[in-house]
Amino acid sequence: MYIRELKNRSGSISIQLISKHNGKYKVVKSFGSATTQQNIERLKMLARQEKEKIESQASLFTSDKDEAIIQAFDKLNNSSIRTVGPELVFGRIYDSIGFSQVQEELFRHLVISRLAFPSSKLKTCEYLYRYQGIHISIDSVYRFLDKLNDTLKSQVEQIAFAHTLKILENNISVVFYDMTTLYFDASDEDDLRKTGFSKDGKHHKPQIFIGLLVGMGGYAIGYDIFEGNIYEGHTLIPFIEQIRKKFNLNMPIVVADAGLLSKDNIKALEDNGYEYILGGRIKNESKKIK
Repeated sequence: MYIRELKNRSGSISIQLISKHNGKYKVVKSFGSATTQQNIERLKMLARQEKEKIESQASLFTSDKDEAIIQAFDKLNNSSIRTVGPELVFGRIYDSIGFSQVQEELFRHLVISRLAFPSSKLKTCEYLYRYQGIHISIDSVYRFLDKLNDTLKSQVEQIAFAHTLKILENNISVVFYDMTTLYFDASDEDDLRKTGFSKDGKHHKPQIFIGLLVGMGGYAIGYDIFEGNIYEGHTLIPFIEQIRKKFNLNMPIVVADAGLLSKDNIKALEDNGYEYILGGRIKNESKKIK
């Protein structure tokens, strides 16, 4: 005797108790059909109980526990399900860094969702509704991102910097600067999105540059956005100076990769009193250096 799951044309699953005798199969009892996993499991539990009853085998559960489990399954539906792990883990980190000072609940949801389920803004809204029971429209996300950029960016940056300063024991003596490109699936350019040298190989699409400055261990200090057709070497000194003034930094040692290596940058770093380490490509060096 065994339990059979039978898929119906409608997409539902029927649960049956089947016996086999002398090569012939017989439906002992049908327990109905269901479409959700929790209801399917409830029907299978009923089938197991019936099987044990018929075979006179001791149940693994006492009847009152079985009944409690069945009642619990009866009450479950999709809206009852919550994924609590991301909030328990990332939420605690979020609070310990200090981001709870930002009096915007949507900021918290977007940050934690981005860490737990990195995807598009629309998929983020679906994730929040399905697993957290939080209904947020895609339009409200776009409006909030404008608000974040216009009024909250400075506060978020100060919180992140304060955390970095704490982790590095108030000693930011070495910084690493790098840039990347983000392209857009659109054909139209504007004042910011422009075609240029793409690190993603999407040279025909408009893009922007993002410059990021981090301390030892990769802890964030600050970032900025630049036009998509800018030469990244021209951003180094203006960006470093901007960050120094914003966070009252001393003169750090500047580390950057070969994309920032040029005679102009070396001269600018030295003229402004910076010590530096710039990566170079071996193929471009003299035979002696190689």
